[in-house]
Amino acid sequence: MAAASAATGFRTWLQNHHFGWLTPKRMRALTLGAMCAAGLVSTVGISGSTAPSAAAQAAQAHHVAPAK
Repeated sequence: MAAASAATGFRTWLQNHHFGWLTPKRMRALTLGAMCAAGLVSTVGISGSTAPSAAAQAAQAHHVAPAK
């Protein structure tokens, strides 16, 4: 959600600055590009989980499956 909000904020910033080169077609293309970039960064570039603690890694390393 944060990535989509950032992309929307970027689009709003562009729109409010009234750039002469920013036609509706270019605005649409920039919006699509910003949303795609935000989606890629949020899924590939940012991990939502933290690294396991040393105690959790040690417990996992010493876990032995029961014999059948």
